[in-house]
Amino acid sequence: MTEAYIVKAYRSAVGKAGKGALRFYRSDDLAVDVINHLMAETPELQPEWVDDVIVGCANPEGEQGLQIGRQISARALGKSVPGITINRYCGSGLEAIAMAVAKVRSGMGQCFIAGGTESMSAIPMTGYKLAPSFKVAVEKPNYLIGMGLTAEAVATKYGVSREDQDEFSYHSHMKAANAIDQGYFESEIVPIHVKEVYVDDDERKEREYTFKVDEGVRRDTSVEALGNLRPVFANKGSVTAGNSSQTSDGASFVLVMDEAMVKELGVEPIARMVSCSVAGVDPLYMGIGPCAAIPKALKKGGVALKDIELIELNEAFAAQSLAVIREAGLNPEIVNVNGGAIALGHPLGCTGAKLSTQLFNEMKRRGHKYGMVTACIGGGQGIAGIYEML
Repeated sequence: MTEAYIVKAYRSAVGKAGKGALRFYRSDDLAVDVINHLMAETPELQPEWVDDVIVGCANPEGEQGLQIGRQISARALGKSVPGITINRYCGSGLEAIAMAVAKVRSGMGQCFIAGGTESMSAIPMTGYKLAPSFKVAVEKPNYLIGMGLTAEAVATKYGVSREDQDEFSYHSHMKAANAIDQGYFESEIVPIHVKEVYVDDDERKEREYTFKVDEGVRRDTSVEALGNLRPVFANKGSVTAGNSSQTSDGASFVLVMDEAMVKELGVEPIARMVSCSVAGVDPLYMGIGPCAAIPKALKKGGVALKDIELIELNEAFAAQSLAVIREAGLNPEIVNVNGGAIALGHPLGCTGAKLSTQLFNEMKRRGHKYGMVTACIGGGQGIAGIYEML
């Protein structure tokens, strides 16, 4: 079996859906920008040598339709390079990387670009036409439960208090603000040139700017301010807009090569994926998914939990994150050291690749060896990927 190596990893900054810098920026355009940058930073690689482009996207319809993976591959690399769209919802970006790694290891290709892109500004959370099965709604209603209600269910079942959720959320913002101030994300972010056309005082106007800083962080928030927010999903509940992940826009991709190509091109790999596992859980308690996926990934990778030095846990909700940390026995000191999705955003299909990119850079900065990316997934799943830095 040949080994698969991650050679490059980049992402866009994350925009606030509906009102941020990327609200009018198409997700396919954003993906092309990130891949173009990735290729420019790998001059040894010719576009036609890429075997496939694997694109995670949680809502592949509307502006993200027409098999967006293929639209991206043809535009970024040329029409001879194929592309595919995959959907494991919040786990799509990490799943895309795992698929690329698996294909290299099985000999089905030498070079892949994998990641994800999502515009939550363009596509509603449940898509343009929500059409659930009546039979499922009658027989298995929890299979169709909204994400906010799953967070409430997790908070109740695992005893996560409102106070703990707000405290967790506050620290997510503070850690993210510090990371931005320290420049920890700068080397991984692709600057995006945005050109907007808008109307002001009945006049057509244009403005251009470069977007390169995650914009979801609320520097002026406090535990008290978060505590004053009303629950939004359940009467007398504990889950609020302040302790939930932000709807966001973003793209992130990594370059995966086999050992022969790495040596031939003389490039230096960043990391390798040790293992990646998925698991199913009760959809009512969707957020607990990582607790089922993490042990599988550790066992398959031959790595102990104590060996993991850094963890990126997608903060779908503070209630869910705290329940996972406690139930899975994670060390909170190494989880989301630079903040998480509550502060930095959660562009669904992009998130797994974005978290991987952040993990690589932070592990390199700290000199760590083993790290993990994990997330819960809508519909009752969990995913966990373990990486070894090289």
